[in-house]
Amino acid sequence: MLMDRAYEGDSIRKTVRKNGFIPVVPPKKNRKEPWDYDKVRYRKRNEIERYFLRLKRFRKNFTRHDKLDVLFCGFIYFAMCIDALLV
Repeated sequence: MLMDRAYEGDSIRKTVRKNGFIPVVPPKKNRKEPWDYDKVRYRKRNEIERYFLRLKRFRKNFTRHDKLDVLFCGFIYFAMCIDALLV
């Protein structure tokens, strides 16, 4: 489970492990006993967050004026195509 550094507490990581996931979260800088984590996966989390921020430029998606799910999904796909062309 990819998590932000704000969720690096022992109790949250323990709960994630108990539910069958592997927590991927870097320790805070002031931790006395830091742990290893998958840095490549954590970097991918950042890429996904930036992608959603780019999609948020299309305000119509996130104010959700469409009444039909088909139209909403269609506009998501349209925004993804425009984003792919601009990048």
